[in-house]
Amino acid sequence: MSARPYHHGDLRSALIEAGVAAVEASGADALSLRELARTVGVSPTAVYRHFPDKQALVAALARVALDRLAASQAAAAQAAGGGKAGFQATGAAYVRFALANPGLFRLFTAHPFDAIAPADDASVDAMAMLQANAAALAPPSVDPAIFALQSWSLVHGLAMLLLDRHVTLDDAAIDAVVDLHVELAASGAAT
Repeated sequence: MSARPYHHGDLRSALIEAGVAAVEASGADALSLRELARTVGVSPTAVYRHFPDKQALVAALARVALDRLAASQAAAAQAAGGGKAGFQATGAAYVRFALANPGLFRLFTAHPFDAIAPADDASVDAMAMLQANAAALAPPSVDPAIFALQSWSLVHGLAMLLLDRHVTLDDAAIDAVVDLHVELAASGAAT
C-alpha cells in the first residue's frame, strides 16, 4: 500500500487520524512514529515537530479517544432526554464505545487521566458529565463521588468482560445491566 502524499497543511491532525487508524488496526504497542510518517507521506523528522516521542503521540491519541467517548455519551444523554434516562444512556454508550473502538478504548483506559489531560483541564467532558450526573442522581445517603466511581466501575467492568469475550450480550442486555444499576441506586434513595 503506497502512502498518499501529505499536502493539506494540518500535519498534526493527519498524524492523529493515521494514529487512530493504526491503534484500531494493530493496538498502541505497534505504533511507530516512522510508520506514521510513511503513512501520511512526510519525513520522520516532520513528525517529531509535533510529537517529540511516542509517549506524546500516545497521550494525544488517548485524548482523542476520551473526547470521542464524551461526544458519544453526550449524544446518548441528549437523545434520552437527560436525567436518570440520560445517565443510563451514558453508561450504555460507554460500553458501546468500547465495543466499537476497542483499540482506542484500551488506549485511553491504560493511561492515567492526568497523562491525557492536565488536572486543571476542565474540558475532559466524559469525567465532568459523570461527576455532574452522579451529584444529581446519587442516593441521599451515598457520597456522589462514590456513586460516580461505582457507576464507572460497573460500565468499565462490563465493557472489559465483553471485549475480552468473557460474556456475550446484545444491546438490550447491555441496557438492562446499566439500567438495573441505576434503578437499584434509585430504590436505595427511596428507603
